[in-house]
Amino acid sequence: MADARTLLVAGTASHVGKSTVAAGLCRHLADSGVSVAPFKAQNMSNNARAVPASEAAAAAWGEIGVSQYVQARAARVPASTDHNPVLLKPRGDAESQLVLDGQAAGHYAAGDYYDEHWADARETAEAAHGRLAADHDVIVAEGAGSIAEVNFHDRDLANVETARLADADVLVVVDIERGGAFASLYGTLELLPDDVRERVAGAIITKFRGDPALLEPGIEEIEERTGVPILGVVPYDDPGLPAEDSLSLPDEGRAVFGSDAPNERSVTVAVPRLPRISNFTDLEPLARVPGVRVAYVPPESELDDADAVVLPGTKNTVDDLRELRAAGFGAELRAFDGPVVGLCGGYQLLGERVANAGVESTDDLDAIEGFGLLPVETVFREDKRVEAVTRELDGVGPLAGASGEVSGYEIHMGRTDVPESLPNPVGPTSAATDRVLGTYLHGLFENENAREAFVDAVYEHAGRERPDADEDRRSPYDAAADLVREHVDLATLDLPA
Repeated sequence: MADARTLLVAGTASHVGKSTVAAGLCRHLADSGVSVAPFKAQNMSNNARAVPASEAAAAAWGEIGVSQYVQARAARVPASTDHNPVLLKPRGDAESQLVLDGQAAGHYAAGDYYDEHWADARETAEAAHGRLAADHDVIVAEGAGSIAEVNFHDRDLANVETARLADADVLVVVDIERGGAFASLYGTLELLPDDVRERVAGAIITKFRGDPALLEPGIEEIEERTGVPILGVVPYDDPGLPAEDSLSLPDEGRAVFGSDAPNERSVTVAVPRLPRISNFTDLEPLARVPGVRVAYVPPESELDDADAVVLPGTKNTVDDLRELRAAGFGAELRAFDGPVVGLCGGYQLLGERVANAGVESTDDLDAIEGFGLLPVETVFREDKRVEAVTRELDGVGPLAGASGEVSGYEIHMGRTDVPESLPNPVGPTSAATDRVLGTYLHGLFENENAREAFVDAVYEHAGRERPDADEDRRSPYDAAADLVREHVDLATLDLPA
């Protein structure tokens, strides 16, 4: 194995800022001329991206978690399945789809995965890390959840095993906003296996609001007790990176992201909070548009205050369809008269029928009726389409007037039959009417031509005037790097420059 140095960004818990710190380190090192690559041995997320597969894969394209895709962009390297060689995609009933080297390997309960497939997953991860180490000077690895789960230390691939197989230096991230940061950090260090504890190079406190001087007595105490230096206190500042998973959404109720413009200058895009929502990062580009509010609403919600509706992806189309119908969302959607867009699983929901439904559902089903807003039918098959694509946009319906190329990726198991008479505004895997669009293209709204056309259509339907665009925006990768550069003592880590 090459002499690449690996820095493992681990955490005391989930959602403490590991992804932001990792992305910031990747961009900082890339800016310094260092060949750097991201890595996460095992990820659990339904937010996935289609990327070129590694030399070990059996196909040209594969899936990785969105954070490693983001971190690859931060590192200015092409994303590949080596950056996230093991991906678990939850589908309900304590079962997940296992993805190895970007390829779906089957659906397994947690116990079956750890008893029968974990050794294969570890071997896959170690081989991927070795390939990255041969090509780069530094690998910034991201852990998962807490590194101190003692019930998991013998099979913790993303944390403990990564530290060992990569001979990594460990950086522990702790979120002070939750309270109890010093106790959490102290307990985490005490519970680490001895060999991993010896690898801890420092800790970072994140999401701090206030005067850092107030923390100095606590920092001095924790450093004296543990011998681990606190390398920085990062203020609460969201750089705008796509979220790793739906932890950023509340478990229930309504959640609104985006514009704080007055109501008379804003529009609201309603997104049903699907129980098994996936790739909800498709909506983040809309939430960054001045004047646009993206409102995640419970399935039983009325759509009276919505100006448009977007149905996002889902890891289990059939079971989510049944729950939406039971909540009355189908009738509410059919009564809605504004622009409607369905993305991937959301596209399948909009059709007239889903056949061979037992492939997707956790129950043995033959077929189920969709919402009927598009005259299409989806048939599920065992094979899965995973590919990055570029389509020619021929805007109709919610994208009326748009043209040019759009790029994104497809990750789905169903195949949707579209009548020849129906327009295909985003290529052959799409369909539209005068106000409803369905497409398998994830990342549609990352394309400015599609995003602007949709927002224009929403404002036109609402009868409101769009506010001026905000031109003063930082790159989220540069913003993450600034947080790390300005608030973390990188000299102590002795990183190459």
